Amino acid sequence: MAEFTGFPAGKVKFTPLPNLFFSELLPAIDDLAELKVTLHVFWLLHGKKGYPRYVTLKELSADGVLLKGLMALGKPPEEALQEGLERAVARGALLRLVAETDDGEEQWYFLNTDAGRRTVAKIKSGILKLGATVVPSEPRAVERPNIFILYEQNIGMLSPMIAEELKEAEKTYPAAWIEEAFKIAVERNARNWRYVRSILERWATQGKDDELKKDRRRYIKGKYAEYIEH
Repeated sequence: MAEFTGFPAGKVKFTPLPNLFFSELLPAIDDLAELKVTLHVFWLLHGKKGYPRYVTLKELSADGVLLKGLMALGKPPEEALQEGLERAVARGALLRLVAETDDGEEQWYFLNTDAGRRTVAKIKSGILKLGATVVPSEPRAVERPNIFILYEQNIGMLSPMIAEELKEAEKTYPAAWIEEAFKIAVERNARNWRYVRSILERWATQGKDDELKKDRRRYIKGKYAEYIEH
C-alpha cells in the first residue's frame, strides 16, 4: 500500500461537497466503486467552466486518475466504472442523459442538484440545444446483495468498511447460514455484525448442525429434557 505523504504547505485547492453528502448520501453508499465514481464526478465538475456542466462516459473512461483508483477493487476498471455509475444513477446522486451525436451515442452525467435538474429538464424539453438528440432512458435497477438487505433490516445503516466485510462473508458462507445467523442475533438481542460473524465462524469450524443442537440443549430444562428429540 502506497503511503500518503500528506497535504503540502501553502495554498491547496479544494473541491466543495454539500453537507447532505455526508449526512445522507455517504451513509447510504455501500459500494466502493460507487463512492469513488461519485466523488470523482464532483471533482471533475467543480473544475469545469461554462454552462452546462456535465461529464461524459468517454471522459470518465479515459480518466487515468479514476481508473487507477478503480483498479484497486480487484476487477477490470472499466467494469467497476460502469457498476459505479449505474449505482450512482440508481441511488439518485447522478443524473444521466443518453444522447445521439454525430459521433454516435454518448452518456452525459450531471449532479442531482437543483441546477443539474433544471439543466436536464431544459435539454429534454428542447429549450437547451447541445447539438444532439436525447434518447429516453431509465436507470437500471441495481441488484444489491441480500446480505446488505439483511444487515439494514436487522442491524442498521451500512458503512463502507462494513460493506466490504459483508461482501467477503457472502463469498465465504452459504446464503442460508447468513440468514439464519442474522435471525439468531436478533432473537438474542445481539444486533451487531461482530456477533453474526462469530456465529458464522463457529459454524464453519465446529459444524453448523452440531452447534445448533448444543444451543437448543442449553435452553431445554426440566425432568424430561433428556427424552426430548434434538
